[in-house]
Amino acid sequence: MTRKPELSFWQIWNMCFGFLGIQFGFALQNANVSRIFQTLGANVDQIPVLWIAAPFTGLIVQPIIGYCSDRTWNRFGRRRPYFFAGAVLATLALLAMPNSPTLWIAAGLLWIMDASFNVSMEPFRAFVGDQLPPRQRPLGYAMQSVFIGVGAVVASFLPWLLTHFGVANTAPAGTVPHSVMYSFYAGAAVLLGAMLWTICTTREYPPEQLEAFADSHVAEEPVDVAGAWRPGALFLLLGVVLLVLIRHYALRAELYLLAGGLVGAGALFLWLARTRRVGALRQIMGDLYGMPREMRRLNWVQFFSWFAMFAMWINTTPAVAGHFYGSADTTSAAYNEGANWAGVLMGTYNGVGVLAAILIPLLVRACGLRWSHLINLWLGGLGLLSFLFIRDPHWLIVSMIGVGFAWASILSLPYAMLSDNLPAAKMGIYMGIFNFFIVIPQLLAASVLGVLLKWFFHDQPIWALALGGASLLLAGLCTLRVHEPRENVAAAGAAA
Repeated sequence: MTRKPELSFWQIWNMCFGFLGIQFGFALQNANVSRIFQTLGANVDQIPVLWIAAPFTGLIVQPIIGYCSDRTWNRFGRRRPYFFAGAVLATLALLAMPNSPTLWIAAGLLWIMDASFNVSMEPFRAFVGDQLPPRQRPLGYAMQSVFIGVGAVVASFLPWLLTHFGVANTAPAGTVPHSVMYSFYAGAAVLLGAMLWTICTTREYPPEQLEAFADSHVAEEPVDVAGAWRPGALFLLLGVVLLVLIRHYALRAELYLLAGGLVGAGALFLWLARTRRVGALRQIMGDLYGMPREMRRLNWVQFFSWFAMFAMWINTTPAVAGHFYGSADTTSAAYNEGANWAGVLMGTYNGVGVLAAILIPLLVRACGLRWSHLINLWLGGLGLLSFLFIRDPHWLIVSMIGVGFAWASILSLPYAMLSDNLPAAKMGIYMGIFNFFIVIPQLLAASVLGVLLKWFFHDQPIWALALGGASLLLAGLCTLRVHEPRENVAAAGAAA
């Protein structure tokens, strides 16, 4: 068997450049879709329901696309056909979204747009594992983090920049302002252009050549799915009990989401234990049940990491406005001053993430993958916990520097550790399953954070950030359980 050849810096740049376009679209979606919903008449309490499409779409689409891309090979390649299809659909959705005539059309376009982003994004994670030897994978995923950060910062500020240059930032009722509309048009152009650059400047190894490389042969343990009824029965029982408790005690409606997820997961595992069918669903559920041991350990790292990030995303604005500026009244000057500063803080961690992604390969070379990820996660955890102790909101910039290092690490090092433990033939499907442990903690946070704040913290959102900080510290500890299978992985990033 031969070793996979190393690629030059610019080859890695080209293969990751498409992520700039994907993140540009994602950032426009995250920053402006709620604004579009409200412009079209959505009440504040409707927005979480309308947004739930995004994580659910990723939960469904990514493993399916991973399964299909593992089995695809034609003259256009293995992963690149999905890059192209997702880019075209996402471009059309970005062009249509700010022109939505009604709320429900906008909600439908969010489904299409998020699904299209996921069609392109999932194969990108597997693409790095396909193309790069283990030594260069941390650099490849760090390069993706750089483009993610750049895309997020520029796209998030784009409406503000256009307004600064004279584009109208207000519009008649029911009409999206030109500053947002033109931002989406620019995002469509950036996304399609960046994806076409990667598609046209990279090549893929044919399946037989990929299989011949030494790093492609990660041992797979045989899986007996007959025991899948055990987790199935447990999840089903927990879901039913939770449904009864919600109904009996009139608990918050968000908990139905958690209960429904448990019931659905339980039913699928019970089905897996009994079915004799073959096909995509059977393959996905079988690989989920029988995933490699190191992937199971990494799932806990991802779970606690993404729970923390989602807690920060949905609570930073009310926490900063309420705790540091003393107002929860959205019409007050104090609240809006705090909300503006929260926006600066969010831009800060994304900007720091770009710089951190450049430094991470050097840290990996010095400390190895596990310890590097632990250090970065703890920097982020301490940053979020510091919100409890800081009095001057301007010092929160320092807190967000730590979060920026954690964010860059979350977007790169878990994928480097995972790809070293996966067989090449299943790189796509396992990357898709790995996404479950990004989506599930977000759905859990959406279901229980409000309940926890109400029961234990007097509805003070600052404590949601503290819970996020504790979750990042726990994720760092979980990283120590992950095995680095190759002796040379500690030298990963040396090519940087």
